[in-house]
Amino acid sequence: MTTLLEQAFKEAQKLPNDLQDEIAQQLLNDIENELKWQTTFSDSDVEMGGFASMVQAALAEDDAGETEEKGFGEVS
Repeated sequence: MTTLLEQAFKEAQKLPNDLQDEIAQQLLNDIENELKWQTTFSDSDVEMGGFASMVQAALAEDDAGETEEKGFGEVS
């Protein structure tokens, strides 16, 4: 276990049990999702061409000044 993760767990132990459970559930969900992404990207049957073309299109729009800078989760 990394030092940072150990520090996070030590800090979490100071919180009430309901908040500890909430953080634990979020972490478990994040781990499950990360494992799914790793599986998806390591699967040779997954067609990445479509994804790559979307990335290229997004980068082209940004280069052309057709995008707006926003914060995470911020909508128009």
